[in-house]
Amino acid sequence: MGIKDQITEQITKRLTDKPELVSELNSVIHFDISGDGGGQFTLDTTKPADWISDGKNGESKMTILVAAADFEKIVSKQLNPQMAAMTGKLKFKPMDMSLAMKLAKLIG
Repeated sequence: MGIKDQITEQITKRLTDKPELVSELNSVIHFDISGDGGGQFTLDTTKPADWISDGKNGESKMTILVAAADFEKIVSKQLNPQMAAMTGKLKFKPMDMSLAMKLAKLIG
């Protein structure tokens, strides 16, 4: 499964399965995934549905920077998001610890 599929299918499924995460996040977040198979995506949980879109859309509260290989490991639970952040594999700009912890529940 490619990065785009992981974001659109798995994250959408997780948000659908746990609707409380949508209201907890209530933000626009950009994903900037580098490397082979990467890309830029927007997660907009201020909307009631259709949370994922291609590219950077709208003004984000945070941008997540990560390599495609590391993102795949995080989503497949082979890499803990907190460990990835502490080792510099997962970066948040600007850093908002509260939002980052909520995102960890979604992507990890």
